[in-house]
Amino acid sequence: MVSQGMFAALVLAVVAQRLWEVSVSRRHEAALRARGAVEHAAGQMPWMIALHASWLVCMLLEVFVMRRAFHWYVALPALLVFTVGQNLRLWAMHTLGTRWTVKILTLPATPPVVGGPFRYLRHPNYLGVVLEIAALPLLHGAWLTALAFTLANGLLLAFRIRAEERALDVDGQYHVQFADRHRLVPSK
Repeated sequence: MVSQGMFAALVLAVVAQRLWEVSVSRRHEAALRARGAVEHAAGQMPWMIALHASWLVCMLLEVFVMRRAFHWYVALPALLVFTVGQNLRLWAMHTLGTRWTVKILTLPATPPVVGGPFRYLRHPNYLGVVLEIAALPLLHGAWLTALAFTLANGLLLAFRIRAEERALDVDGQYHVQFADRHRLVPSK
């Protein structure tokens, strides 16, 4: 059961990463609010927290309780997809700098960030999350978790992206800046 232990360690590392990101987000949020930032779609946050927390728990339960087998021919592509998702999210976070938060916060009359991965798509952070949610469970055969949470995340993102784009459009003419970019598929 070495593979299960290694998988659990990786999931716990992702938990630690997410907790660190929440602390960074809180610092950024405080600084943004001090500059007059406005929060949008606050009612979505409990759903996001529940989805992400239960995703982490469910993949472990599926691997340990349902005794999902490790298959390298599934794990290797899943690891590649997960790594791409991680790097895309981190690139987006780095590009946004202190404007990155887990909440939808906008600064009035401030144009959206258009550099880094935003040169190619509107929501690189969300694409990274989509890739992670689908791929991480598959590293150890937790296909039910991958499928269920990919669908649930897709539903949540449909609402979240609309809310975020509306907020960014009001405060920074988002649609003018991003008219030539797809939401989750790179273009240009």
